[in-house]
Amino acid sequence: MFEILKREIIYIWYYFTVQFRQIFLYWLIGMVIGSIISVFFKDKIHNLMRNMKSDGSSIIGIIAASILGVLSPLCMYGTIPIAASFSRGGIRDEWLASFMMSSILLNPQLIIYSAALGVKVLVVRIVTCFLCGIVAGLVIRFFFKKKNFFRFESFDEPKNRDTDPNIFKRLLKNLYRNFRATGLYFLIGILLSAIFQRYVPAEAVTFMFGGNEAWGVLMASTVGVPLYVCGGGTIPILKTWLMNGMSLGSAAAFMITGPATKITNLGALKVVLGIKHFLFYWAFIIVYACLSGILINLVL
Repeated sequence: MFEILKREIIYIWYYFTVQFRQIFLYWLIGMVIGSIISVFFKDKIHNLMRNMKSDGSSIIGIIAASILGVLSPLCMYGTIPIAASFSRGGIRDEWLASFMMSSILLNPQLIIYSAALGVKVLVVRIVTCFLCGIVAGLVIRFFFKKKNFFRFESFDEPKNRDTDPNIFKRLLKNLYRNFRATGLYFLIGILLSAIFQRYVPAEAVTFMFGGNEAWGVLMASTVGVPLYVCGGGTIPILKTWLMNGMSLGSAAAFMITGPATKITNLGALKVVLGIKHFLFYWAFIIVYACLSGILINLVL
């Protein structure tokens, strides 16, 4: 019994170290770039959003807001308070929806992480997340034009923690916070990936998420809800699944529903939206993820 357990630990450690060597550099570079953007460019990106003219073109504003959302280094917890400050400054709801949606789904740090999955997956992630922000803005514009979609009353202006007068120390502190926020999940993700690689046959992954069938995309959308905890932590798992037969469309669906429905953040989102709009948000995410995944499988 002990010999069997020892052998299995050796196998899992082998898979763990292989995955770690393949992904660690992307994670490290992503953390550094994410901290640099957060310390030196975050306020500039958000000020561009604040300076958007409320009487300008709604469609152009939606596209611009989605771009700025992707560039913003904030996660959902950081995105909601900053969006509240935008709202108090008179920014339209459809622009807020575009900014929040794309910011929740993607940020510069996660883009670097996702490069470990290959160029094709990286491009798919960027395009689908950017378009999701645009579609969200268009939906708010056409279906909630005469209604207030968000309720930001209980959210105050976010506090800036990057205030140390020494620029180098400011960057190091941000990098340390970044490491604390992502490091454990990154290691857990690699461990789960090693376990999947050891005990889950490739045929099972292909059956669940492979091919061009809508079933695989729907399954990936569903699994993304409970499994997604941290962007860096899911990259090793996705890498294993893709290697074992997961379709590109299923991966795209997982990468949309996962960050959009992170369990730890849904409470704050429910407060912002209210129960009816919160349910509408869930339906929008699932439908968009499934349609995007099916279309990607048909095209690619």
